[in-house]
Amino acid sequence: NGFASAEKIFDILDTKPTIVDDDDAIILEDFTGMIEFKDVWFRYVEDEWVLKGVSFKVLPNETVAFVGATGSGKTTILSLIVRNYEINSGEILIDGINIKRINRASLRKFVGQMLQDVFLFSGTIYDNITLGDESITDDDIKSAVDYVGLNYVLDKVDGGLHHVVKERGHNFSSGERQLISFARAILYKPRLMILDEATANIDAETESVIQDSLKKII
Repeated sequence: NGFASAEKIFDILDTKPTIVDDDDAIILEDFTGMIEFKDVWFRYVEDEWVLKGVSFKVLPNETVAFVGATGSGKTTILSLIVRNYEINSGEILIDGINIKRINRASLRKFVGQMLQDVFLFSGTIYDNITLGDESITDDDIKSAVDYVGLNYVLDKVDGGLHHVVKERGHNFSSGERQLISFARAILYKPRLMILDEATANIDAETESVIQDSLKKII
C-alpha cells in the first residue's frame, strides 16, 4: 500500500504544468478590477466548445452575475479569470493587460473564491483559515471571523478556532464549511470576490449570515 501511494505522489511531482509564466511576466502590484473577455473560445475536449466567441467587460466595483444552464460555461469563465486554463483563441484582459503576460501568483493574490464544494483539511478551524501562513496575526483572524459572521459557528463548538476539523470537514454542515471558507477568502483582503454557486446547498439561516457579509463586502 505504501509503494502504491508513493507511486501516485511521484507521478504528481513529475507532472509538468501546462501553463507557465513567461520569464518577463508582469507582477501586479495592484488590481482595480477591470476584466474584459474579447471573442474568447475555449474547449476542454477537441471539437466540444464550451465557450464560443464570448465577449464582455466587468468594471471596477461592479457586481456581475452569470446565469445559465448546467454546462453552459459559468464555472469555466471563473476559472479562466484566474488562468487555471489557457484559452484557445481570443483575449482576456486584466486591467487592460493580456492575462498571458501576467504572473499568475500575483494575479491570484487579489482574488478570493467561494466555491460550491468547499474543501477543508484535517486540523483545526484556525489551520483551515490561515492555511499555515505564519505572517497572519490573531487580530487579522479575529477581524475576518467577525466580518463574515463565523462566530455563528465558533460559539457552537468546543475550543472555538481550535476545534478539530475532520477530513473534508465532515463534522460540519455544508453551510458551516462555507462560512469557514468565506473567512479564509476574506483574510487576504481580495479585490475581486468570485462566488460559484456558493450558497446553493446550504441552510437558510447560514445563507442569511453569508448574504449579510456579502453586502458589507460590496
